[in-house]
Amino acid sequence: MLSKAAGGRPAKPSFVSYVSPEEIHIREPAGKEVNPYLLPGELLLCEASTVFKYVQEDGSNRGTYGKLVCTNFKVAFLGYESASDDNEPQFKNKVIGESDITLHCIDQIYGVYDEKKKSLYGQLKKYPEKLIIYSKDFRVFHFCLRCTKEEEVKRIVSGIVHHSQTPKLLKRLFLFSYASAAPNSPDAKNRTVMFDTFKDWHEELERTKGNVKYEVVSVNEGYRVSEKLPLYFVVPKSFLKSVTESILVHQGRGIPIWCWSCHNGAALLKMSAFPKEQDDSALQMPKLLDGIYKTIHAPPYEVLKMDDLSSSLPSLQDIQTAYTRFKQLFLIDNSIHFWDTDVKWFSLLESTNWLEIIRRCLKKSVEVVEQLERQTTNVLLIEENASDLCCVISSLVQVMMDSYCRTKFGFQSLIQKEWVIGGHSFLDRCNHLRKSDKEEAPVFLLFLDCVWQLVQQYPPAFEFTETYLTVLSDSLYIPIFSTFFFNSQHQKDTIVSGESHNAQSSPFRLLTVWDWSVQFEPKAQALLNNPLYAEKPKPDKSQRKTTRFKHHRQLSLPLTQTKSSPKRGFFREETDHLIKNILGKRISKLINSSEELHSNFREFYDSWHCKPVDFHGLLLPHIEGPEIKVWTQRYLRWIPEAQLLGGGTVAIATKFLDVMEEVQKLQKQMDEEHSQTAPEDADAVPTLRNSARLSSLFPFALLQRHSLKPVLPTSTWKDLEDEEDLAKRDDEFVELSGAD
Repeated sequence: MLSKAAGGRPAKPSFVSYVSPEEIHIREPAGKEVNPYLLPGELLLCEASTVFKYVQEDGSNRGTYGKLVCTNFKVAFLGYESASDDNEPQFKNKVIGESDITLHCIDQIYGVYDEKKKSLYGQLKKYPEKLIIYSKDFRVFHFCLRCTKEEEVKRIVSGIVHHSQTPKLLKRLFLFSYASAAPNSPDAKNRTVMFDTFKDWHEELERTKGNVKYEVVSVNEGYRVSEKLPLYFVVPKSFLKSVTESILVHQGRGIPIWCWSCHNGAALLKMSAFPKEQDDSALQMPKLLDGIYKTIHAPPYEVLKMDDLSSSLPSLQDIQTAYTRFKQLFLIDNSIHFWDTDVKWFSLLESTNWLEIIRRCLKKSVEVVEQLERQTTNVLLIEENASDLCCVISSLVQVMMDSYCRTKFGFQSLIQKEWVIGGHSFLDRCNHLRKSDKEEAPVFLLFLDCVWQLVQQYPPAFEFTETYLTVLSDSLYIPIFSTFFFNSQHQKDTIVSGESHNAQSSPFRLLTVWDWSVQFEPKAQALLNNPLYAEKPKPDKSQRKTTRFKHHRQLSLPLTQTKSSPKRGFFREETDHLIKNILGKRISKLINSSEELHSNFREFYDSWHCKPVDFHGLLLPHIEGPEIKVWTQRYLRWIPEAQLLGGGTVAIATKFLDVMEEVQKLQKQMDEEHSQTAPEDADAVPTLRNSARLSSLFPFALLQRHSLKPVLPTSTWKDLEDEEDLAKRDDEFVELSGAD
């Protein structure tokens, strides 16, 4: 037989391995038990040992073994091998670890059966050999369960699916478990205005000079007239007598609520529209409105333009559909998947329509700015509940026109005013309870993406960085903060008062997301602040002799001559049109034709961009197609193949921080020469340089050293490293795909 085999064709290899690559490199814990770090109120629900976690790179089955656990707060992977200090991220979250996913952050769960991926939900009849978890912050986790005991596989898979996908009751959220068990720490000094008191609203009116024509009302204290409105809000002074009647009859619909006042006296308002169905209350509306607007025919007369956002902007369903398609571009399973989509990247990106929605929101905001700034016209934004797109547009307008809203505390106060107290349904729009996908829509994420467009176009105008915006978007899914987990102020106050009544020990207190010390150490918090921010110079009080009612910003355009309108009532001649619009009847564009509006907008837009930018004045974004870009840090931060070695914003920030560090050293030397006593150490500038090479993934991940294709040549590192070190490590990062 041997001779026959030797004289014929060479025999094919007959050895078949029944051991997977993962099983070959199994490493059991060497006498050391790994246990998860549990927050106050956090309970361990199920766990599985000997789970293999893949490294999301090139599909070569690299990874590590450890324990996979599920608690009432998160899913966590605990590696048997402790991470080295070199791989420790500088920007470390104290609440969420690098391999942790909060249950609210889990987006999709898939199981792999015989190399086929299937979505997991409900009761499982068969359990997978691999588990894939997609998170809402665009991380992708791959776990192999082949070496895990069968009983543990059943418990961990069914536990993760049940606790992350099953509908919940509001009181079952981890938010309340944490608040009940966490020790009461002293209130941190927080300069963010919460807008939950009468004083906060009154001070905001004084800050914007809106107290001349508008006034804070407290008719809803204790929610005695409406659960949809906040405790305190601002309305026109001439509307005060009609507020209570309108609230009692129509639950706050039809009331023009003040948002912000421009320096020239024009104001931005919002209003909840009446439903399109003609019920009995709607039929009585013309008579009611006639009585209301008779009371506001006294001076000061105002011109007002109404904008029905439901007809001029995409619907919530369109926004959700676009975002669902958009996020699939960044949930990458492996390198092969990445390079396959890279070939048709731009066509896939365009087909999602997400960037077009961002552009339309920015364009609408600029249109409103033009009406406020140039035409000195009040603008009334109308939406069904005035708590979704109204929040987006009103917030963007204030960011563009008010430099205070571009500071960190001002921006946080803006979110509190327009979103949290303004009644945005975070619980439904984020689908935190997993009850109804129909109500889900990433409206707040849309707003943050629009703000990022402004931040990347005008970095010195903002006190915060894009890292701040990214962390804020991640905080949307961390259920220890109450900021983004309620639909209204009434819902929050009702739950808190009920829980406080049931708690017999300490008072029930919820955390706010604006206390960044809960998540980050001071060194990490420094990366949230923009070192390039051009701080507004303080005015010299000695030179201030007269009060300025009309403060003309340096770069705002001069007011053009407009036709004077007959002054009849608070809303000029728009009373009849307002009634029709409120009743849901489609009407033509108010006051000006669409052609005239477009002409005024284009003239205003082009004129502003021809002038130098005042970072403390009016800001208008570039809204042309190529100028609307992908928020790379948020969407690409976990994809090694998309990194720019030594590039991205981190390269620019490194150079500036080096200069700032040198300036601080020189300043310290000068102080020591002029003073005998050693000066106190000032706040050090955070340095971005460390033993690892930086990339555009910083600060969320260190440089990934394995890739199918070289992203940049090693010559680009010469600006960041010494030549001797570069020579030693020149070949370390170069892997040519064509070298096979």
